Amino acid sequence: MGETVSHTAVSDQPTPDPAGAWEAWRAERRRSVTSPTGNLALVETRWLPAGERPDLDAARAGQPETVTVTTVERTDLVTGEPEYGLRFWDAQSPAIKDFDGVDTFPYDPAWVLEADYTPVPGARRVAFEHIRDNGGTRDLVVPGDISLTVDDRDYTLSAFDDDGTLLLVFGDPTNGDSTYGAGRFLFVTHTGEGRVRLDFNRAFVPPCGFSDQYNCPMPPRQNRFHLPVEAGEKRPVFRGGVPAQH
Repeated sequence: MGETVSHTAVSDQPTPDPAGAWEAWRAERRRSVTSPTGNLALVETRWLPAGERPDLDAARAGQPETVTVTTVERTDLVTGEPEYGLRFWDAQSPAIKDFDGVDTFPYDPAWVLEADYTPVPGARRVAFEHIRDNGGTRDLVVPGDISLTVDDRDYTLSAFDDDGTLLLVFGDPTNGDSTYGAGRFLFVTHTGEGRVRLDFNRAFVPPCGFSDQYNCPMPPRQNRFHLPVEAGEKRPVFRGGVPAQH
């Protein structure tokens, strides 16, 4: 989808110190989002006219040493053809300089949930609305169904394939109140044949919560929980308010 999320290694084996492992995950998240090409560093996404290919050398010419330029690709919603762009990352962006951390719920083992996973043969694609597409949808590959019961209600969740890992985009009543308004992300861990683990303590703010230059998928109806998921990340916190690029 052109918006691949940075992966942090998650073991499929139980850890003797889950709270300690969670603290290590939080530290890695901070390192990741503040890195020179982390979420907070993205200051511009420049989509090129139809049929035009990126010229990295030209784009890099004259840029400060702190700026990295990369390419990005997506499918044009109207034509279905590949669309190419450039991304500009600044290791000294205002967002990085003003970043104070990510507000997070306390670790809660009750939000580590086991679920059934049923693979779906073939390349099934599910329409996901994206935050910057003005109501348009992009089809993402959902390789199987995740079935679980939460608070006596049954859910069948759709997690899409994000560079070989299942990524769940979910919503709940905390969105727009204590957590990021457009929903949160969670990597799903396979634990055995037909089984997965959802550790909502590792639910995280999507890239678009750190820079408005991302185009993040939003939770489809089947991925919206009826009760507050009070676990995982809430919102980024910035000194002096939200930086100009947000």
